[in-house]
Amino acid sequence: MKFFRRLLGSALWLLISLSAACVLAVIGAALYFAPGLPDVRQLQGYELQTPLRIYTRDEKLIGEFGEERRTPVTYDVIPDDMVQAFLAAEDDSYFDHPGVDPKGLARAAFELVASGGNIQSGGSTITMQVARNYLLTLDRTFTRKIREILLALQMEQILSKEEIFELYVNKIFLGHRAYGIAAAAETYYDKPLADLTLAEKAMIAGLPKAPSTFNPLANPERSLIRRNWILYRMRELGYIDAARYDEAVQAPLTARRHTAQVEIEASYIAEMSRQFAIERFGDDAYTGGYRLYTTLDSQLQEQARNALVKGLIEYDTRHGWRGAEETGISPSLVEAQDQTQREGLEEELSASPEVMETARQAAQSSEVQVSGIEGDVSNWLKVLDRTPVMGPLQPAIVVSTEQQQMQVLTGDAELVTLNWEGLKWAREYRSPKWRGEVPKRAEQIAQRGSLVRILQDDEGNWRLSQRPGAEGAIVVLDPQTGAIRALQGGFSFAQSKFNRATQANRQAGSIFKPFIYLAALQANNMTAASVVNDAPVVMSDMGGDWRPGNSEGEFRGPTRLRVGLYRSRNLVTIRVLQALGLDNAIEFLERFGFAEGRLPHGLSLALGSASLTPLEMANAYAVLANGGFKVTPWYIERVMHVGEEEPLAEATPNVACPDCADSARETRIDGKTYPLAPRVVDPDALYILRDMMRDVIERGTGRAALDLNRDDIVGKTGTTNEQRDAWFSGFNTRLVATVWVGKDSNESTGEYGAQAALPIWKDFMRAALEGTPESLPERPEGIVTERIDPDSGLLLHDDQPGGIEELFREGNLPDFEPRRIQRDLENRSGSQGTGTYEAIF
Repeated sequence: MKFFRRLLGSALWLLISLSAACVLAVIGAALYFAPGLPDVRQLQGYELQTPLRIYTRDEKLIGEFGEERRTPVTYDVIPDDMVQAFLAAEDDSYFDHPGVDPKGLARAAFELVASGGNIQSGGSTITMQVARNYLLTLDRTFTRKIREILLALQMEQILSKEEIFELYVNKIFLGHRAYGIAAAAETYYDKPLADLTLAEKAMIAGLPKAPSTFNPLANPERSLIRRNWILYRMRELGYIDAARYDEAVQAPLTARRHTAQVEIEASYIAEMSRQFAIERFGDDAYTGGYRLYTTLDSQLQEQARNALVKGLIEYDTRHGWRGAEETGISPSLVEAQDQTQREGLEEELSASPEVMETARQAAQSSEVQVSGIEGDVSNWLKVLDRTPVMGPLQPAIVVSTEQQQMQVLTGDAELVTLNWEGLKWAREYRSPKWRGEVPKRAEQIAQRGSLVRILQDDEGNWRLSQRPGAEGAIVVLDPQTGAIRALQGGFSFAQSKFNRATQANRQAGSIFKPFIYLAALQANNMTAASVVNDAPVVMSDMGGDWRPGNSEGEFRGPTRLRVGLYRSRNLVTIRVLQALGLDNAIEFLERFGFAEGRLPHGLSLALGSASLTPLEMANAYAVLANGGFKVTPWYIERVMHVGEEEPLAEATPNVACPDCADSARETRIDGKTYPLAPRVVDPDALYILRDMMRDVIERGTGRAALDLNRDDIVGKTGTTNEQRDAWFSGFNTRLVATVWVGKDSNESTGEYGAQAALPIWKDFMRAALEGTPESLPERPEGIVTERIDPDSGLLLHDDQPGGIEELFREGNLPDFEPRRIQRDLENRSGSQGTGTYEAIF
C-alpha cells in the first residue's frame, strides 16, 4: 500500500513538473518572440481592398489581378450551416478553445520531431490560420509556428470569435483566383452565399486544405469525396440531421466556371503590366486599388490577335494532324471516380466506408443525359468545362465516328456533327514538309472519348482543328511615339504564358538587311545603284571556312543594291557589310536600339544572325518609319488610384517630329508636351531605303501584299537557316507591325517568311488601315532622280537611250556611263578607232 502511495505521489510530482516546464516554456517563448511580433490590433477594422485592373488607352478592361473582393462578407450574413461546414472541415472546437488546440499542437510536436524541425500539417486552428494569412509568412518552420501560436493567443484577447472567423473566410484562397467565400460562391456557382445549397457550402468548405487537389472543376471526382466527408463530419458533430445529410451527400456536382470576362483579350500585355505594378508598388499592387491604363488601342489589339491566331491555324492546317489532346476519357463521373488516385484522401476515406459510398452515389446523381448520346456524359462535360478555350478553338470530345462523319460533344452540352469537308484535311503530320495520306474514314483521325478542338468558320460550319504546332508573335507600334498599340505574344495565353513578343530571342534573318543597306547609303560610299557581285565566296569568319549562299542556291553576278535588297541576296549584303567595315556597321546599328553585346561580331551579321525579340525588331523598324528618330517602346500611359482624379504617374516619352526645327527640344501632341527624340539617321538616305523597300512589295519577296492596294506600305521578309524562323516587318508612317512565326523548340517550320509571316501581317494591316488615307513621307529637298544604266548602275547622258530612273542623294551621284559609238558614225566622222563620242567632236 505504501509503495502505491509513493508511486502515485511520484507520478503527481512528475505531472506537476512537466506542467510547470510547459508553462515556463510558453512564458519563455512569449518573452523571447514577443518583441518581434506584429501588432494584432491592426486587424481591427481591416479593409480588404480592390484588385489591380489593367485597361486599354480607350478604357477597355484587359486584366484583373489580386484578391477579387469588392465588399467583404460580415459574419452575420454567413449562413449558419456554412460556418458549421468550415468548423467540421478545419476546427470543430473553434468556439471552445483559446486560440490553440492542444490536440493539434501535440500532433504538430510529433511531426516536428519526426521531420527534424519542419512543420508539416501543423495542427493550426482557424485563429492560427488567420494569424498566418494576415500577419506572417507562409514558410513551414518551427519559429513561425511559435509566432503563430502567440499571435493566436493574443488575437483571442482582442477580437471576438465572430470577428476572427469573418477575417478567416474573407482571406482564404479557394482556387481559380477566388479569395474568400463570397468570391468562391460566385466563381463556382454564380450565386450569393444565401442561395447556396448545403452540398455547395460543404464543397467550398473543403477547398482550403488543397484548393487545386479538391477543386470541383479540376478534380470533380476527388472533390465529391472531400465534400461528403465534411457532410459526414457535420452529421457526426450534430450540426445536421440524418435527413439533411442523406439529401446533401447524394446531391449532384453543380460547380461550373463563372469568371469575370475581360472586354479585350490582351493577356500578354496585361501580364507585362502586372509585373510593372509589382515592381512599382510591391504586393500592395494587388490590393491597393490601382488602375493602369496602357497604350493599347482596343481595335488594333483585336485585329492583331485575330490575324495571328488565324494565321497560325492556317499554317497548322497546311502541315497535318498531330492527334487528339487526350484519349480514353471516361464519359461518366462514376467511371472517372473508380479510376481516380486515392493519394491525399487518406483522412477522408479512413473516417468511414460511408464516405466513399455516398460519394459514388453523388457521382451517380450527377448523371447528365444529352440528346443524341447514349448514357451518362457527366465527366465529359466536367472535362470540357475545365479545358480552356484557346482563341476560336473550342474543346470537344469525340462521341462517335461513322464513315466520313464525326460527332463531338461541346462544353455547352451540344452534339455537333463534323462532315468530311471539315475532316479530310487531317492527314497525319510526319515532319514540317511531309504529311501522310489523306484519311479515308473519320475513325482514322480520332476515336470515342478523345479530346479534340473544333472551329466554326464564317458560314457557321464546324470543322476539326487543333492547337497549332507553331507559335508566333505580333507587335504593333506607333512609330512617332514608340507606344505599343497591339501585342500578342503567342497563340493563346491560356496555353502558354511565355511572351514571345518580348522574351523570344530569335535570329532575325533577312528583316535585318535593310539596316545594313541603310548604313551603306548613309556612309556616302554607296548608292541604290551601286553594283556588287552576287557570286560565291569562302570566308574565314566563323572559326573556320564559311561558304554562305542564297536561299535558291544560285548566284546572279553583278547586282545593284536595290535589286540585292528586294531579292534578298545574301552575298550582296555580305559584300556591302565588308565594304562598310564591321565596327562601323555595329556603331551605326546601335542607333536603332540594338545593343552591341547582342550583335555578333562577324560577317554573318549581314544575314541577320543576331538573336532579337519581335519587339526589338519592331522598334528598329519604327525608326525607319518615323523619319529617323530613335523612339523607345512603352506601354503604360498612366497610373490611377481608385477615388483619385489626378494620375499617380503619367508617361512622357521622347517622340519623333520630322516637321520640328532642328533647334526644337519639345513638341505638343493632343494638348500634352513631349520631349523630342534624337534624330539618328540622315533623312535623305532613309528616304532612298524606304523606296528600295517598296520594291520588296512590288517585285520582291513581299509581292503578296500588293493585294492591299496601297502605295504607302513597305516591308521586308525574313527566313533563317533551315526555316526555323519566319518574319515579316513592315510599316507606313502611322503604324509599324512585326510578325514572327516559329517553334519554341527551334525546329524547322518548313516555310519561308513570305508563306508563314506575311499573310498574318497582311491580314492585320488590311483591317488596321481600312478607311484610312495613304500616308507617304515627304520627299526631302536633297533627293534627286537620275537615269541610270540598269546593268552598270552608272548615269546616262541625256542623249543616251533607255535606262531606268533611280534616286540619289544630291552630291552623291555615280559616274556617267561611257557613250558607245555606232560603227557607221565612226565611218562618217573619219575618226575610226577612237571608241568615244568625245574624241569625234
